[in-house]
Amino acid sequence: MGLRIGDTAPDFTTETSTGPISFHDWIGNGWAYFFSHPADFTPVCTTEMGRTANLSAEFAARNCKPLGLSTDTAAAHLKWIADINDTQSADLQFPIVADPDHKVAQLYGMIHPSESVTAPVRSVFIIDPNKKIRLTMTYPMNVGRNFTEILRVIDALQLADAKSVATPADWQPGGDVIIPPSVDNEKAKGLFPQGWDEIRPYLRVLKL
Repeated sequence: MGLRIGDTAPDFTTETSTGPISFHDWIGNGWAYFFSHPADFTPVCTTEMGRTANLSAEFAARNCKPLGLSTDTAAAHLKWIADINDTQSADLQFPIVADPDHKVAQLYGMIHPSESVTAPVRSVFIIDPNKKIRLTMTYPMNVGRNFTEILRVIDALQLADAKSVATPADWQPGGDVIIPPSVDNEKAKGLFPQGWDEIRPYLRVLKL
C-alpha cells in the first residue's frame, strides 16, 4: 500500500541543488509542494520546473514551498537549472532533490515499474505544517501538470482548515462553500452567523 492522505510524510535527509536538507525541518511551519520528474534535461520536466519557478510568488503567498525531485545528481541539476532558466525565462531558486540511488523516489512510491524501473512518474504531494499528506496526484511521464489546479487545491485545503468548510466541484476562490456533515446546525450557527442555503439537510451552501 502506498502513501495515503492523512499519512505522515516520510522524513528524509538528502542532497539538493541548493545543499543538504532534512525534509521535515525544511518544511518548517509551512506547507510543501513535493513533486517528482523522470529525469533532468527532458522536455516536459523542463517546462514544469520553469512554471514552478515562475509561480514562486503564488506559492509564497500560500506559505507553500516547492521541492522538486529528479533521479540525477546535484551537479546535473545545476546544469539543468541553467537550461530551465534560459528556455523558460525563469529564475529557479527552489531546491531539487538529488536522488541518483532512487532512495527518496522509492520511499514515496514515485517509481511505477510498468512505466519505468528507474525513472519516477510525475507525482504530487501536498503536505501541511503538521507534516501530513493532504493531497496526492500522479501524472504519466508524457503529460505535464496543471498548475492552476495545484494552486486551487492548496487554496481549498487552507480555506477548509481555517473556516471548517468543504469546497464543491469546480470551486474557485471566492465561490460558495459547503458546510460539512460533521458540523451540525447548532455548531454551524456559531461558525456561520450570516446563515446558509439548505438545499438538502446534507447540502448546506454559503458564502464566506
